[in-house]
Amino acid sequence: MRINIYYGGRGLIEDPTIYVMDKLTEVLEELRVEVVRYNLYEDKKGINILPNTIKEADGVILATTVEWFGIGGLMQQFLDACWLYGDKGKLNGMRMLPVVLSSTCGERDAQYTLIKAWELLGGVPCEGICAYVKNHVEFETNEGYAFLIEKKAEEIYRLISHKQQSFPTSINIVTETVLQGNALELTPQESEQLSIYVSDDSYVKKQKEDIQELAQMFKGMLGEEEQEESVAKEDEVVETRIPAFRSHFHGQMGLKATYCFNIEEEDAHLLLEVKGEKLSCNYVDSDEAEVSVKITAEVLQDILDGEMTLQRAFMSGAVTAKGDFKVLRNFDLLFQF
Repeated sequence: MRINIYYGGRGLIEDPTIYVMDKLTEVLEELRVEVVRYNLYEDKKGINILPNTIKEADGVILATTVEWFGIGGLMQQFLDACWLYGDKGKLNGMRMLPVVLSSTCGERDAQYTLIKAWELLGGVPCEGICAYVKNHVEFETNEGYAFLIEKKAEEIYRLISHKQQSFPTSINIVTETVLQGNALELTPQESEQLSIYVSDDSYVKKQKEDIQELAQMFKGMLGEEEQEESVAKEDEVVETRIPAFRSHFHGQMGLKATYCFNIEEEDAHLLLEVKGEKLSCNYVDSDEAEVSVKITAEVLQDILDGEMTLQRAFMSGAVTAKGDFKVLRNFDLLFQF
């Protein structure tokens, strides 16, 4: 006979559930039962394939510790895997002893959760061990509690070895009629293979790489379209600059000035030549400009939109300029945006 123990706690030294499992194992081994323990916290990624180990067992013990609420995430994940990938034919009629100990409230609710889940899986739960433990040392040294644990071990042994029949429950009907429609209709071999795929990191990694490759491909296609739209938008902005300067120009008799705007992102030079009431605008570099302004396209657009003057941009450090600063100050008089 073989009994599998599935432990859903964290493996802490002071966890009284470990003591109960050790005591159960000791008694069962004296009865010549092979006991195999699976600590779920030791291999979290392999939980999805653990339902396959139930096929080798004659009975199971589900042991967990209530630290604040519920049966814990690892035990819940294991039960989910049993529902999704387990061999329902093997689970049907399988005896299960629930072991739930708590350092807080809620041990009975957790035990009921294990019992109901096992019944939904088609198994047969036994009357388990459920206790509140305030001090684990006192609990582990109490001979009365040790005697009760030993009796539970003998009871699960008799139930499995004698294959005692149990009364049917309504949950079996619910499982057969309502819930079966939501379950995956897979053969035991398909369920086992699916559980391996789910727990196999290399398979999941390959799927992620394929998805990422497709995402990069579509991103590249969209990027080309966005780049074309961006270039078209930039060309449109460039085309509106010279008309903007012309429409907001207020020339003055006898005033001459030349401004060269070095636009950083575009590597372009916009030259403005003022001669009295005449204005000449061209995209050309000039070393003879009276004022040379290093500016970004964004700041230049802010000036054209009237959100900022060139003088204020210079004072705030948004642009840098060299040349005749008197001519620089005249810019805001000549161009009123």
